[in-house]
Amino acid sequence: MGGCHSYPTETKADGKAPPDVKNDKLGINNNNLEERPYLQQEYVCQHITHLDMCALTALPPGMDKAEWLASNTVAFFKHINLFSSALSEFCTPSTCPTACGPGDTCMSLEVGGSQSSQREPTQSRGEHANSTHKDPLSGNPTQDLLTDLLTDEDVFPTKAGSVFPTGFIFLVQKVFLLLFRTLAHIYWSHYRQTLALGLHPHLNTLFTHLALFCRQHALLDAEDTEPLRDLIKALGLQG
Repeated sequence: MGGCHSYPTETKADGKAPPDVKNDKLGINNNNLEERPYLQQEYVCQHITHLDMCALTALPPGMDKAEWLASNTVAFFKHINLFSSALSEFCTPSTCPTACGPGDTCMSLEVGGSQSSQREPTQSRGEHANSTHKDPLSGNPTQDLLTDLLTDEDVFPTKAGSVFPTGFIFLVQKVFLLLFRTLAHIYWSHYRQTLALGLHPHLNTLFTHLALFCRQHALLDAEDTEPLRDLIKALGLQG
């Protein structure tokens, strides 16, 4: 399967231990900090592995590109969904009525949605029309829709010799845009909780892998990654 299914872990994370963080509410999206702590060198340098991520994202010789993209799309979704579950108690309709990213930018987390939540997202197959909660971490219709999409044999076939549907790359791009925005929301709104749980090396590793994979396969535009451009630069991924 894809190169993102597991990461060999280091025995010890580099850098300083994260500070203790109380489980208190900071208002909308749990963030009233002017600075961006995820850019501090003591945190940004920490990863759980030092594998060559560029080699990990490259298409293996002889493998069909659609199969490689499909495998990694499913794997990234599982990894980010698992990571998000550790923070789901902090991301609720009361703490996160909207999915805010850096600069309190409201981002659409609908499949097919626009960059800004000010524009109406298109309603997708299987989506509940009466849903108003669009945070990325707790259970919501968008997450359920993605699960259905990634397990649909007509869209993400798993049988040998199956043909991928027309517009498959477009669907993959939409899924990765949603995953990128989910991580942007975590960095901006839930980084304090991530530090408190000691999960920042995992988050950096996951984001690094996703950003490089998207660049390698042209899945996201510069406009899509703009909310975390400073983090991409801090991690040395702007190449």
